Amino acid sequence: MKRSAKKPATDRSFVVALARGLDVLRAFRPNDGLLGNQEIAARTNLPKPTISRLTYTLTKLGYLTQVPRFEKYQLAPAAMSLGYAALANLGVRHLSQSFRDELMQQTGGAVAVGARDRLSMIYVGQARSSLTVGVQLDVGSRIPIATTAMGRAYITALQGEERAALMRELREHYGSRWPRVKEGIERADEMVAKHGFAISAGEWQDDVHAVGVPLTLNDGTGPYAFNCGAPAFRFTEDRLLNDIGPRLVAMVRSIEAALGGTAAPQSKKTDNKKTKPGGKVARVVEGIR
Repeated sequence: MKRSAKKPATDRSFVVALARGLDVLRAFRPNDGLLGNQEIAARTNLPKPTISRLTYTLTKLGYLTQVPRFEKYQLAPAAMSLGYAALANLGVRHLSQSFRDELMQQTGGAVAVGARDRLSMIYVGQARSSLTVGVQLDVGSRIPIATTAMGRAYITALQGEERAALMRELREHYGSRWPRVKEGIERADEMVAKHGFAISAGEWQDDVHAVGVPLTLNDGTGPYAFNCGAPAFRFTEDRLLNDIGPRLVAMVRSIEAALGGTAAPQSKKTDNKKTKPGGKVARVVEGIR
């Protein structure tokens, strides 16, 4: 269940009403369609009377559309325009598109770029084909940050208090399951340090295997993370380690060069590969096959 934003005890500048209104908008997920006040209350952990006032206000402001017949709401164009504006300003999404498309064609896996959304990663760019029928995710989809290759790769890019704060949130969220989840995150730290990528083989969904690579930019945005995943029978663990992972690292290296950022440590397999800013993945991974 998604937690509602809470006002920090010492933060007098925090506007609780605004945070709650945004929580209502965040309650809508891809393919949800209509939501009623009771469903929104359950997803935000806010009282139903509070939700009623918030949905009324958001409807008046044009961010929600009420459907009286069902006594429910749907996101209005004004709310969707916020998301599209955010996507339009993500340079990493646009610049990486051709790279993602090419790697998807080479490997038969779905290739995505994502950013953090609380305890999830949200897809901001996706490339997939008919070969990736087991990976039905698209732009706007959310996946767990702690058990997926993309999420774990992202965590490895965090440092200091930012990482410590996230780990505290995850420990609280997972409760008795935390030791096993933490073990997976620590394993990802080792993988990224050694190979440049993290792996999740059936740890999020039994039939999905994927690798993830983080990307940190010098402009203060991000970090971001990329993944390449497919049904388990297509991406065996051996292929993840020896083929898909090195290819994804090489792709992120090319994007890093074009954006002037800092990506994950290079794996031993790609240390001697020379990349050019904006170069195609096919040239970058030459010799890895």
